[in-house]
Amino acid sequence: MSHHRHRPHRPPVPRSRSGVVGRRHPRTGTEPITAQSALRLRLLLTAVFLPLFVAATVGFAVWAGNSGPGDSPSRGVLTGLAVGCGVLALIAALDGAVVLRRMRRERGAPPGG
Repeated sequence: MSHHRHRPHRPPVPRSRSGVVGRRHPRTGTEPITAQSALRLRLLLTAVFLPLFVAATVGFAVWAGNSGPGDSPSRGVLTGLAVGCGVLALIAALDGAVVLRRMRRERGAPPGG
């Protein structure tokens, strides 16, 4: 017996509303009314850069751990680079999750599955 909860199928959300959260405020900028984010491109960029930033984070962290007191670059610089790459990896992962959620909403898939 399956223990998965059955979620009702939701109708697709129009592309113009897929990224909107809450009440929509009047437009104040000069962007076109039909401006849309390139979701597939954002997903491709996430797929390329997330592993790159994770690998760089690990690489800089290991390098910092193996560096000595008189080495150049210093342990502090390498740690800063590791933290910076870690933050970029986190941002890429969050953006990928947002893009996947918006793509699912546009297709009408139930949330979370």
